[in-house]
Amino acid sequence: MTKQFEIIDKETVYSGFFRMEKYRLKHTLYAGGWSAEISREVFVRGSCVAVLLYDPHADKVILIEQFRAGAILQPDRAWLVEIVAGAIEEGETAEEVAYRESLEEAGCEIQELMVINEFYTTPGGAAERITLFCGKVDSTDIGGIHGLDHEDEDILVRAVDFDEAYFMLENNKIESAIPIIAIQWLALNKQKLKQKWLL
Repeated sequence: MTKQFEIIDKETVYSGFFRMEKYRLKHTLYAGGWSAEISREVFVRGSCVAVLLYDPHADKVILIEQFRAGAILQPDRAWLVEIVAGAIEEGETAEEVAYRESLEEAGCEIQELMVINEFYTTPGGAAERITLFCGKVDSTDIGGIHGLDHEDEDILVRAVDFDEAYFMLENNKIESAIPIIAIQWLALNKQKLKQKWLL
């Protein structure tokens, strides 16, 4: 099968904090031939970065908590426990965003940085693609309220033992997919990471 698609028409149906685009398109089929014309809306945010900040000496991860509009359908759970993240602006690299957002959102200076993976968050309807990093930090004086006023950020930051973070994950206290992926990755790779970062 030759994988191809054809965009018949595209329009921007909303442009605000985010953008929504509507596509009319068709694509080739596994059984051969082409699909009928289909219509799809795509939530456009662009490329983003997330960083699991980890202190291998203290075995602590840095978690943040903030209000999320996407969670308001469950009002008692609208404040989500997450990891540092942000959008890649024009002219920036993913690595530059990781360093910048870690300072802005958590007051953390990254000492070493490594890529965990790159993936789409919800490709059924959103174009967002994440580069997920793990960043080595010193958690000694990390905590408090951070974020940028002009971005209306109100972010609670805390350093927690890895075991506590994993307990939170297992007990549904962390409901956002990106920190779930990152913490599970750390659970699988922590010993290798400590060997690398504690030399």
